[in-house]
Amino acid sequence: MEEMNTMNRGTAVTCVVACMVVLLAACVVGAEELRTTLDEQEAVSVTVYNAGLGLVRDTRRLQLPVSDELRLQFMDVASRIIPTSVHIRSVTAPEALEVLEQNYEYDLLSPHKLMEKYVGRPVKLIRHNEYTDRTEVKEGTLLSTNQGYIYRFGDEIYINPEGQVVLPEIPPNLIAKPTLVWLLKNRRAAPQLIEATYLTEGIRWEADYVLVLSELGAGSRAALTCWVTVDNQSGAQYRNATLKLVAGEIHRAVPRERRRDMVLKAMGAAEEVSQFEERAFFEYHIYSLKRPTTIKDKQTKQVLFHETDRVAVERLLRYTGGTGYWYARWRQPVTNERPVVLVKFMNSEDSGLGIPLPEGTVRVYMKDIDGTAQFVGEDRIKHTPRDEKVELEVGKAFDVVVERRQTDWRKIGGDVFQIEWEITFRNHKDEAVEIEVLESVPGDWMVLKASHEYEKYTANTLRFIVPVEANGTAVLRYRVQFTR
Repeated sequence: MEEMNTMNRGTAVTCVVACMVVLLAACVVGAEELRTTLDEQEAVSVTVYNAGLGLVRDTRRLQLPVSDELRLQFMDVASRIIPTSVHIRSVTAPEALEVLEQNYEYDLLSPHKLMEKYVGRPVKLIRHNEYTDRTEVKEGTLLSTNQGYIYRFGDEIYINPEGQVVLPEIPPNLIAKPTLVWLLKNRRAAPQLIEATYLTEGIRWEADYVLVLSELGAGSRAALTCWVTVDNQSGAQYRNATLKLVAGEIHRAVPRERRRDMVLKAMGAAEEVSQFEERAFFEYHIYSLKRPTTIKDKQTKQVLFHETDRVAVERLLRYTGGTGYWYARWRQPVTNERPVVLVKFMNSEDSGLGIPLPEGTVRVYMKDIDGTAQFVGEDRIKHTPRDEKVELEVGKAFDVVVERRQTDWRKIGGDVFQIEWEITFRNHKDEAVEIEVLESVPGDWMVLKASHEYEKYTANTLRFIVPVEANGTAVLRYRVQFTR
């Protein structure tokens, strides 16, 4: 008896179910209650949105009895389903099926919940007595599961005894998986195709691009490979699914209480390849995979989206001056600044593209002299329509140094100022470069003089193009008058 009182809170209580007859049998429970699993699934399609949302359309072939009240348990749905989004219909006989109620049951089976359901009910405890080498069986009552398991066996209380707990059955209000339950009225005895449609969270997609540069001279072409990455954390798998991806920014009405905060495939030439068909839909774009695919739960899947080796690219060095330079005298020069390096291309048919490019990360590689590709930087692009420019900031130039010096600062009167700048570009490369200079000028302004041609790029931006010879130096000088 003392051995049965051994307190061992670190020992897990294993629930051994002796008779599983209520909810886990995959069969008809009664004449008016049915259960369907993936075994009856005829087809499934998944539409995935950028915002971590998926639309699931699950079609199953079922033999429903004629009944005024038929309870249908629709198993194997996503555990992160949005219950209020659910819709069911009969594809083959829509007039025969009427929905009276729909429910989403998610009180899932677990050892602790199972034990909670048996508080105050009779249970058995089985343990092996290592001293007598016999199996002992105790029949008693489970009193509590709060911070441990407490039992009454006869006139004695046991706290966390060692052994296995045996329960006679599974309570009817516990289920093994999240389940949709409909109360239906069916007027047709023949088999029907039943389609359940619902939204689920936990599934998302994004585009990942690999841009491989071979050279950056006039007429340079690069290879661009786009992968679609689908991350499924919805709590369900979708076998041989029809996959559609929606690119665009959809708006969702979220209740206040619910608000909360690539391996390279190839480095050589490639023909234009696309496994997706694209079309415009509403204010978005839909990409449909041309073949079925299986998306497992807790799986990240990559599918080749598009591939071409005809992308016309160019490199650009850009130096941008800040607005903070204008409001005070600068006695010391600003030294050792670096222009950013940009890679640009057009999303056009001439570049082997001309398709709406979904938002994603572009990783840029450059071929070395031995033909191997080295990573040179990455940037994100937004959804980019056809015939629009793509501009990637991949890093900062190493061998081009910028120094700016304020050579004059005068207050002409009131809020009128004249400022003169001298910006020096030193190129330590063995090739000539051109640098785009964007100067942010505040207030109402005009250029009084400049050493290089310029344009008023925007209302407060002055733009120059400054060529710098190989291992050479170029100096940009300009004077501006502005009213603050």
